[in-house]
Amino acid sequence: MKVLGVDPGLTRCGLGVVESSGSQNLSMVGVGVIKTSPDLPLEARLLELENALIDWIDLYKPDVIAVERVFSQLNVRTAMATGQAAGVALLIAARKGIPVMMHTPSEVKAAVTGSGRADKKQVAQMVQKLLRLDEIPKPVDSTDALALAICHHWRGAGNARLAAGLAAAKKLVKK
Repeated sequence: MKVLGVDPGLTRCGLGVVESSGSQNLSMVGVGVIKTSPDLPLEARLLELENALIDWIDLYKPDVIAVERVFSQLNVRTAMATGQAAGVALLIAARKGIPVMMHTPSEVKAAVTGSGRADKKQVAQMVQKLLRLDEIPKPVDSTDALALAICHHWRGAGNARLAAGLAAAKKLVKK
């Protein structure tokens, strides 16, 4: 199974593709960040994000897309931008018939490190170790996307919601 992890953001959207050949044998297939300029109008930034995400999906052909669930933050503007970026990923997945699973930040941290309260450094070190990487991917958005993909491999695979999501997505694409 191949999972595309998406750490949504308008300025920087982290992407990480992790493939498994067994639950304990994970490997990184791709990692990167989509950047958009804050100087552009919102609609242009969302369009850039859409085009780049489509390119990633067409290139890596994920079986599932794991997106970080947006949660309320003190900074409403940041939460809105994160939600808009996540919405783009969800829409593309629906159009392409790819199931989506959403994972909370604490769920991802717990899956990758064993603690839902782990800090970014601990998550990054575990991503490096679990994927047997020579160095930690930068910026942190890309590491977070890989962590989302790992979380999904361990917590989402075989899930009944995944099967239902796949079936629903395929029906939508046929219409």
